[in-house]
Amino acid sequence: MELSQVSAPSAEPVEESRVGVVIATRDRSVLLQRTLRRLAALPEAPAVLVVDDGSRDDTAVTVAASFPDVALTSLGRSRGAAARNVGVECSEAPYVALTDDDAHWAPGALAAAAAVLDEHPRVALIAPQILVGPQERLDPVSAEMARGGFPGDQGPPGARVLGFLACAAVIRRSAFLEVGGFDERYGVGGEERLLALDLATAGWDLRYVPSVVAHHHPPPAADRPGRRIATLRNDLWTAWLRRPVRAAVQESTRRVREAGPRRTTASAVGAALLGAHWVARERRVLPGHVEAWLTALERSDEP
Repeated sequence: MELSQVSAPSAEPVEESRVGVVIATRDRSVLLQRTLRRLAALPEAPAVLVVDDGSRDDTAVTVAASFPDVALTSLGRSRGAAARNVGVECSEAPYVALTDDDAHWAPGALAAAAAVLDEHPRVALIAPQILVGPQERLDPVSAEMARGGFPGDQGPPGARVLGFLACAAVIRRSAFLEVGGFDERYGVGGEERLLALDLATAGWDLRYVPSVVAHHHPPPAADRPGRRIATLRNDLWTAWLRRPVRAAVQESTRRVREAGPRRTTASAVGAALLGAHWVARERRVLPGHVEAWLTALERSDEP
């Protein structure tokens, strides 16, 4: 699809009915408050909906008391990445900015994203340029997306991609709901890949648009073996669910090798095998053109 260049509009208020922000959060009240204050200062004045994913801290009480303009939905139990599904379902906006509790949008970013989605009705998801920390370092995933991987497909509004970071992405609500959003079985960690592939399979376009800018302020890195296990397990599940047999075997072997001979690697493989029954039942191989795109991206990443 040939896409024409979209210039970033001025940071004027975006109609509440056109764009909204959804934040899924759990037990990170302090980070969430900082993010909500930053969102409240945006000139676009987006509607914000917080999904409290079964927090055990004061998240719900604080949001209700200190941010009366923010809509709040509290879940009785943690649903991981699928908590975002609840927020998107509750939103009345055609475009939804998925935002983590440690991320926020640059002034004008949401207006720019809305303009792209208005002009290009087959674009389902915008992956923004993500700047990390006070130094505003370019996120490595954003740098990789900027390089692209589809020959001859670097035109505006940005490179075609088959992935994104859920900490900051703008989605077309109808497309998200059409493919079912995030799979609740995945929890948190690598949950974006399956959704991206399913959007592409359904005929939707995903683009990295560097004129749409988000900021990510993650807390200091900590050893999170549970996250490593979930991410590798989910990567294996996605390969088994969507790749042809040969490609699935190759990708699985590569990911296990890259994870290294650790206890977490063995735990992830074991957890993936425990889900083999539902994976076999729900397996749907990517259509040829999407598999070709994915193969092209993988080859572009080779040294």
